[in-house]
Order: sequence, then structure tokens, then C-alpha cells
Amino acid sequence: MTNEPSAPSLADVVAVLERMYDPSWARDWDAVGLVCGEPSAPVRRILLAVDPAPSVIEEALAWRADLLITHHPLLFKGVHAVAATNPKGRAVHQLIRGGCALYTAHTNADVAAPGVSDALARVLGLTDLVPLSADPADPIDKLVTFVPESAVEKVIDALAGAGAGEIGEYSRCAWTSVGTGTFVPSVGAVPAIGTPGEREAVEERRVEMILPRHRRFEAIAALRSAHPYQTPAFDLFELVSWSTPRGIGRVGTLEAATSLREFAMLVAEALPGTAQGVRIAGEPTAEVRRVAVCGGSGDSLFDAVRAAEADVYVTADLRHHPASDVRDLAGDGPPYLVDVAHWASEWPWLAGVSNRLEGALMDLGTPVEVLVSVRSTDPWIFRVPSPGGMVR
Repeated sequence: MTNEPSAPSLADVVAVLERMYDPSWARDWDAVGLVCGEPSAPVRRILLAVDPAPSVIEEALAWRADLLITHHPLLFKGVHAVAATNPKGRAVHQLIRGGCALYTAHTNADVAAPGVSDALARVLGLTDLVPLSADPADPIDKLVTFVPESAVEKVIDALAGAGAGEIGEYSRCAWTSVGTGTFVPSVGAVPAIGTPGEREAVEERRVEMILPRHRRFEAIAALRSAHPYQTPAFDLFELVSWSTPRGIGRVGTLEAATSLREFAMLVAEALPGTAQGVRIAGEPTAEVRRVAVCGGSGDSLFDAVRAAEADVYVTADLRHHPASDVRDLAGDGPPYLVDVAHWASEWPWLAGVSNRLEGALMDLGTPVEVLVSVRSTDPWIFRVPSPGGMVR
């Protein structure tokens, strides 16, 4: 008899997803996270898709998926009911009846590194990627305290347990130096070291650790609990913020310069086909090498594209007036524009999610089967070419 590995619970899978795409990274207008599903339910099959469209939900249920993960939210705005009399409510009822949970990673996946725009950049062959519009780092503080030698490890452990000392992939990071602390306990004091009314000098260590600003009260409480002194001395500094590898969009370079026409053909070949196809604004023979991309709607980032000195910008949902303004300002020069279908620009992200999620769960000893939906949920079905021509 062989022991088959146990299936992870939905809560286990959600924990992995939220390490990849922290919900706190989502924009405040967004709706991300678990939409429906029992956290203790086992998950053996996961379907990935861009949209929680009816056809995708039918695919998930036909495949007997336990979890559907989508990029776009089902319940984007606040709702007061999920009655099956409307499309959104009907979708929720279908999923619950079919035993399939739904989870959404939207703008938190857009800004993640790697995220949606990284995937788009990679299928276009871009390297040396940096954010087009970088997110600021989470606010951090630095806590400085002074501890007698015998209690240094205890205090550092307590602060680390409260979230201090995490730098990238490293934990319990601290810096210490030796010095002398001096004090006179009052007659009402109960000193751990020294005698009331008498001057005392103690060899101490200065301990410095950084911590997320939202954990400052837990860290101070941990310090006071672990420190042997009746009233420990400490300083708390708010550190300046800096940019992170996270952010909306990416900028990278092609291996070799090419014409705008050839680059547009590369985009068309790299992305799934849609009725819209690929639209280009710019001189076909213009040379391009530095490329900005943004999966999904990206015409709010034109200032960042110009600041990045990109030759060409690949995104979706470009509107007439913003696009015209960009090209009028640029004249015959860059940035040139390549407009693709919204769904097509975000679909490459699914493969990366599949690989990372499958690998993470395998490492935990709880493998799952993950499938990427190839069903197009682009709303446009066909296109009729214009029979006439106009002079430009």
C-alpha cells in the first residue's frame, strides 16, 4: 500500500497565494481575496483564468475543480445580495453548488514582482525589467534599545517574535554595540540591577532592529515584557521610504533593436489571438528597443512612459483622446503605441501563477493539479474590416 500525499486545504492554498500576492498591495478601490469557499475544504484541482465569466465557471465545474482563481473580481463593487436572479449571484450559487471556491488576485497581482506585467514583458522577450511606476516600500521604523549583556538574546528573540528584524529573505536581523549605561534608581524604584539612591554603571549593548510601522506597538510591548529593567530606555525612529521592485507596469529592453512593424508582429505572435488584433500608432519603420508594458488598461501611465524614455508602449484599452494627445506631443518620435486586447495582455500571467503555486504546494508535500484555461473571455467576437480608405 502506498501513502498518497494529502490534499491541501483551501486555507493552505490561500496562504500560499497571499504570500505571492499580498492583499495589502491591492489598491483601496479593489476587491481581492476569497469570494466563496469553505477554508477547511480539500483542494485537489485548481483552474486559473483571467475572468470569472459564465463559460469559465462552467469549465471549472465540468473539470471538477475545487478552486477557481481569477485575475478579475466577480464582485467588484459592494453588493447587498447574491440572489440567483442576477448574473453575479447566479455565479456564486453555481460555484457553491458545485463545491468550487473562487479566489481573486487583481491589483495585488498587477504590482507584484513577478506579476501581471512581468509575464507580459517576458513573452515579448524583454530583459532588465524595472517597474514603470514603482510602489513605495511599506513604512518601517527602527527601534533602538539598551540591554544588559545577560539579556541581549532574550530581548532580540522577543522583538523578532513581534515582527522586528526582517530584511528581505532574512529574519532576526539586529545590530549591536557595547557601551556603558549609568543611572541612579529612585527610592521608590525596584531595579533589576543596582541599589535605590546609588549611582550605578552597567555594561550594556545597544540593540537596533527595523520593523514594519504597523507592528510598532507589538514590538514595544515585546520589548517591555522581555527587558529586565523596570523602565527600559528605547528610541523609535521613522525611516524614510524608498521604492520597491513592486509596481504597475514594467520597462525593459529587447535583445536587439527592431522596427515598430516587426515588433508589432512579435506582439501579435506572442499573445493569444483576439478579434481586435494589435493596433499600432507610429511610423512602421521607426526603430524600437526600450519597451514599456502594462497588462490591462494602461493609458493612465503615459507620463511614466515618457519619463522612462521608452521607444514603444504596449498596453490595452487605449482611448482615442489620450492616445492622440501622446502622439501629437511626440510628433514623429517615441513613444509609439501598441494597443492589444485587455484579456490577451493579462493571460500570460496565468502560466507563471500555475508554476509558482504548483511548486510551492509540492514543496509543502501537498501537491495539486493546476490547469490554465485557454477559453477566451475577451468580449469582442469578430471584426469587420473597413472597406474604404482615408488619407492620413
